[in-house]
Amino acid sequence: MKISININENISDTEIVINSRSLTPEIEKIIATLRILDQQMMVVKNDESYILDVVKIVYIESVDRKTFVYTENDCFESKLKLYEIEEMLCHGGFLRISKACLVNLKYIRSLKSELDRKIRLTLENGEQIIVSRQYADELKHRLGVK
Repeated sequence: MKISININENISDTEIVINSRSLTPEIEKIIATLRILDQQMMVVKNDESYILDVVKIVYIESVDRKTFVYTENDCFESKLKLYEIEEMLCHGGFLRISKACLVNLKYIRSLKSELDRKIRLTLENGEQIIVSRQYADELKHRLGVK
């Protein structure tokens, strides 16, 4: 793969052009990553609404029919259902790891296999969350772990 960058002070908008023989999985991943950089979502904390950059989300969890969005040092609530957020973010570095949780793969510090084929993730903020057996293989695949 060849990467070229052209700096031109006369242009007003940044444009990214990809030249390829075909649309490969690598190119699709690059496109998804670029799209998520500009993505934001509305969240709530203490009856105040915030616009949150999606790249700052560490993980998202559904508890008692409420959806909580965790950043490195804060917790917000989203009015969206977990599956709606998953549809928005699944191609941009997020992965469902259990029935009730999505994780941002960029915030995984380490993983440890448990006896019952589950995986314990340690995140960059020190929190630990469990990947259920049903989602463990996909996590390993996405991270390139055997």
